[in-house]
Amino acid sequence: MAISSASKLDYSSSCTSDTKFCGFFANAYLYYAHAQVDIALGRFDHAVSSADKARIIDPRNVEVITMHNNVKAVARARSLGNELFKSGKFSEACIAYGEGLKHHPVNPVLHCNRAACRFKLGQWEKSIEDCNEALMIQPNYTKALLRRAASYGKMEQWVESLKDYEVLRKELPGDTEVAEAYFHAQVALKSSRGEEVSNLKFGGEVEAVTGMEQFQMATSLPGVSVVHFMTSSNQQCGKISPFVNALCTKYPSVNFLKVDVNESPAVARAENVRTVPTFKIYKNAIRVKEMICPSQQLLEYSVRHYGT
Repeated sequence: MAISSASKLDYSSSCTSDTKFCGFFANAYLYYAHAQVDIALGRFDHAVSSADKARIIDPRNVEVITMHNNVKAVARARSLGNELFKSGKFSEACIAYGEGLKHHPVNPVLHCNRAACRFKLGQWEKSIEDCNEALMIQPNYTKALLRRAASYGKMEQWVESLKDYEVLRKELPGDTEVAEAYFHAQVALKSSRGEEVSNLKFGGEVEAVTGMEQFQMATSLPGVSVVHFMTSSNQQCGKISPFVNALCTKYPSVNFLKVDVNESPAVARAENVRTVPTFKIYKNAIRVKEMICPSQQLLEYSVRHYGT
């Protein structure tokens, strides 16, 4: 909140050039504050620009001089680290980012960048440590979450990896790379527990079931299947169908099926479905849940509960 407020400080005040504020020339103080906000948020070029302006306005102020030197040193370290990283010199880049952290130990971007170097070097635990530092400073920093999740994965700590991917799914709901990484972590966790995973596939669409044999085969597979009994003419079915499609994308390890009870009356009779929309959830060929006209919240809760 304080950083957000500080970033909105206005330079165009009515202060004269010799107005003092907290021992600073007033305009110098504004640039001084902006420089520190920008460096904390990873806006290195803006930070250098503000620090330079503060130094020009108030060249003898010890705090301005110290801040200016620190900002320049951090920006140089970050720039050098980025060049080295792009060249594949990960050990050297790691050292460069570390030099920057000596001048600004609570810089989340430098911690996250060093975590990327350590990931490339196979130093998974150290990568996680840097991500933890970045996330303590800036919670829900998506790059740090991504790198920590990947590092946990390399160490086969799938539960911890999935926790980070679950946060990322909420932060980046439309990101297919995150969705796929989340799916593969789910598969790895299931496999580590001895569960059958050969039938699991990433993504796809809601599969239309047209006959009893297809229905029995689909619901008898290992894993979780969610069956939506519906009709195309029913208004409630029409409203919830797009949400079911979204769930299919959001939970790619779950098998989603739909049965039009008018087109497949034999399946509807066998399952004793008399009202639509009806949802049935099968886990490892056993029906574990039935819901008639559920809310979106209940449907997603049930999918998440049985499918993860």
